[in-house]
Amino acid sequence: MEFSVIIPTLNEEILLPNLLSDLQAQTLRDFEVIVADAGSQDQTVAIATRMGAKVVPGGMPAVGRNRGAQAASGNFLVFLDADTRIAPNFLEQVYNELEERFLDLATCEIEPISTHPLDGILHDFTNLAIKIGQFADPHAPGFCIIISRRLFRRIGGFNEKLKLAEDHDLVKRASQFRPLRVLNTARILVSVRRLEKEGGSITNLV
Repeated sequence: MEFSVIIPTLNEEILLPNLLSDLQAQTLRDFEVIVADAGSQDQTVAIATRMGAKVVPGGMPAVGRNRGAQAASGNFLVFLDADTRIAPNFLEQVYNELEERFLDLATCEIEPISTHPLDGILHDFTNLAIKIGQFADPHAPGFCIIISRRLFRRIGGFNEKLKLAEDHDLVKRASQFRPLRVLNTARILVSVRRLEKEGGSITNLV
């Protein structure tokens, strides 16, 4: 199997179905979906199961992502969040670039699920920061990390002792062995609820 798409969840019954529907519509079919649930009290688990995902016990983001990776059988792990959206050819584009560029570690540019001009500006700055940083200070948001399973295992996965920035920590450790690169074709749509909840800052995206 080429890809294991891993989605950590906690009470995501509203947004998760959108991403799962996007996954069902993928042009590349060689993948599995794993939902690592941290004890949702709503219909998240039932929805995930009904829509064909494998559900495993999760926890804090690092724990959930690691548990999902433990259950994965794909050559590459694709970490997405429940509030993201992807185009029907997303996985196909990812596969083509990974193959053409011989990549083991990647992320992608993001677009906001919003029509507010400020949201677009903040996301553009985020993309620029990640693209510049890939060569000197590699980091990537947890809602879009693509890593080969062998590299993930080599570095021991996410550091479960970290409650913040566990995604950046993983990328920094992984990039000691293989470079992080930003994909040129594949992009994801991301919810602006992080900005609405925590304030409009680039640090809330990266």
